[in-house]
Amino acid sequence: MNEQRDEPLSWGVVGGGFAGLRTAMVLAQRGERVTLIEASDRLGGLASPWSIDHVEWDRYYHVILLSDRYLRSVLKEIQLDDEIEWVQTKTGFLASGKLYSLSSSIDFFFFPVLNWIQKFRLGLTIFAGSKIRHWRPLEQILVEDWLRKWSGNSTFEKIWRPLLKSKLGDAYQRTNASFIWAYIQRMYSARRSGLKREMFGYVPGGYRRVMDALGPYLEQLGVHVKLATSVQSVSRNQEGRFDLAVETREATAHEVFDRVVLTTPSSHIASVTTDWTGDERTRLTDTEYLGVICTSLLLDRPLGGYYVTNLLDPGIPFTGIIEMGSILPMEKLGGNYLVYLPRYLMSDDPGFDEPDAEIHTRAIQTLKKIYPGFQAEWVRAIRTARAKSVMALPTLGYSNRRMPVTTSIPGLYCLNSARIVEGTLNVNEVLRLVDEEFEQGIWNPHLALRAGQHA
Repeated sequence: MNEQRDEPLSWGVVGGGFAGLRTAMVLAQRGERVTLIEASDRLGGLASPWSIDHVEWDRYYHVILLSDRYLRSVLKEIQLDDEIEWVQTKTGFLASGKLYSLSSSIDFFFFPVLNWIQKFRLGLTIFAGSKIRHWRPLEQILVEDWLRKWSGNSTFEKIWRPLLKSKLGDAYQRTNASFIWAYIQRMYSARRSGLKREMFGYVPGGYRRVMDALGPYLEQLGVHVKLATSVQSVSRNQEGRFDLAVETREATAHEVFDRVVLTTPSSHIASVTTDWTGDERTRLTDTEYLGVICTSLLLDRPLGGYYVTNLLDPGIPFTGIIEMGSILPMEKLGGNYLVYLPRYLMSDDPGFDEPDAEIHTRAIQTLKKIYPGFQAEWVRAIRTARAKSVMALPTLGYSNRRMPVTTSIPGLYCLNSARIVEGTLNVNEVLRLVDEEFEQGIWNPHLALRAGQHA
């Protein structure tokens, strides 16, 4: 029997990335009073936009897949799904100083890096990964062990090790095999059924346009958005409600709510209250994060024309080359060609402290080595972004060590991207995470939460 309520609960949702945005949307649609609190001055988190010279686009690279059901559902809610522009993309590889296309079966046939046996085993690995439906056993296997078993040692050394190191650094040695399974699953979903072509999409205007539409939509739902407001602590008062100490540019203040959902990185969640149990604090503080240093360049001309160029050669100071210009026509960026040069590393890596000038100089020098004829004069603008808490590292048995959504503190909930275990980190997976938690009903705002008030 459903509980009769005199009035809706007041909810504080901490974090304005997509986990917080979607949580606020669903709660408001269920009739709750919601306040969304974000420390920065813009919504979006890792999907927030910024300016490079006079061009405004995404701070980090993002694309939409045809199969991104949860993301496209949100875009449909805010009337943007029909505006997505779809583009067929190409994939490149840099090996022994040469660029190769690996965008079709014909490209794979002529790919000189691998012999026929190695190609067969690589294809078998990807096919096998695409057919696996139960991922939990893979959590107990190191990704290197699984890939060596299926692809063989030589293919692992030539292909998989460079790719893993570029994405995970030396931490790949502690990563479980579900990581590559999730990557293979997403790669397959990027290809249209039958045609087997990679089709990536974008909303004209990028995530700036998405956030410009989401803000008013949240207001329409009754969500109160507070930007440039950081949560310093969370405590329960004598009435059993939650007191949030917050800081703005002007002052320190307090916000009081019946319920609170924390969607920020685990280190922040661990710091906001002393009321965690020892096990909960350990789960939060032991979560290891990969971060990213991502350099954006505006060029006056294209590079290789591949959306992503995977780098098999050692010594390159970034993970890959992402040519957004292969998707975005130059006229939509003021006649500029947008390129991202990401570098993934653990959150405590001293590389985060390297000055921008050194990163920019090395990036341009490296591009000169990769692309014959590349000149520094092609670069119209360059800017580097940093994020230390991007993706929780999926070590052995990781899903059993995650922080649960429902905590030992009645009415306080944790729902951040560190809970993702069945996919790679991207906007669609974050939205899927939130929707599935609500669908499971383990924190039903009408029943379980109200009951928890008396626990």
